[in-house]
Amino acid sequence: MTSDELLAISIVWGFIFIYSVMATMDFGAGFWSMLYVNKRNTKASSIANRYLSPTWEVTNVFIVAIVVALITFFPGAIYTLGSVLLIPGSIILILLAIRSGFLAFSHSVKGYERLLVIISGVSGFIIPALLILVLPITHGGFVDNRNGVPYLSFSELLTSLSSYAFIAFAISSTLFLSALLLADYSNVAKEEDAYLSYRKDAIITGPISFFSALLIMLTIKQDANWLYEGMVQDVHLLILSVLLFLGAGLALFIPKRSQKGRPRLAIILITIQYFLASYVYGKAHLPYLIYPTITINDAFTHPNTFKALFITYIFAFLILFPGFYYFWKIFMKDQKYVEGKKVSSDNKH
Repeated sequence: MTSDELLAISIVWGFIFIYSVMATMDFGAGFWSMLYVNKRNTKASSIANRYLSPTWEVTNVFIVAIVVALITFFPGAIYTLGSVLLIPGSIILILLAIRSGFLAFSHSVKGYERLLVIISGVSGFIIPALLILVLPITHGGFVDNRNGVPYLSFSELLTSLSSYAFIAFAISSTLFLSALLLADYSNVAKEEDAYLSYRKDAIITGPISFFSALLIMLTIKQDANWLYEGMVQDVHLLILSVLLFLGAGLALFIPKRSQKGRPRLAIILITIQYFLASYVYGKAHLPYLIYPTITINDAFTHPNTFKALFITYIFAFLILFPGFYYFWKIFMKDQKYVEGKKVSSDNKH
């Protein structure tokens, strides 16, 4: 592997990490909104909707960035990836389109608010469950070649314990991360009842997410031992990841003045923890995009093309990231918006 190839796959993996964290919070917010919609003694549902309204549009930017980066940096893998992921990818796109459509127009078309809550809530765990199946597919054993054309073996995928371990992790992580963020968001909004509700949800879903991750390690050892052995080489980072997770759990119990827990500290620790775990997984996965047939070496674009693309990405980052910061400042730190005061009709969609 050359430095160019490592840099390219690092950019792709960076997009995947950012999207995975932002999307889990986005999808989970929809689920919690549905769960609390009929509970009148808390504003947890309105808090989730207030967070969900502006963020889903930004989140979708990164899934586009992932696809574009893969196509431009690793064009040699696109035929196989496109063939294998055609059906699950199409289902994901349809669900995303339906969800996005309702998020965009339901607030302006009266009578569809409740349908929005249901669709957003149900898709909040179906879409992550489908998205994460891409990972076990890349571990090998699920792709058949028939007359030179790659096909995904659904029967093997759906009977693999590894697939269900990843699905369990996707759903539990979605609920855990979103509960953590909404706890912090509720705290900033000074909604104590909502904060306590989401804090309790995070305390419940956190251990489930942790044990799902352990189950993934066990199934990887059985189904993709090459990947397991690569991850074990960085066992010190995995141990640090576990310690960060425990620290985040502890942060939910550390008092701050009269408040129970420090949700902002928990979010920071969990984000670092997920980053370390994803780094160990991604490093162990190299050099394969799909084991054992496609490597980043074989699929990489021409070096001159990569240099031109890399310069383009630098300029794109310089343009986009100030916009993301401005977005965060307006919607996530504006006290009036967070507390639901004087919110214009434009901000509701």
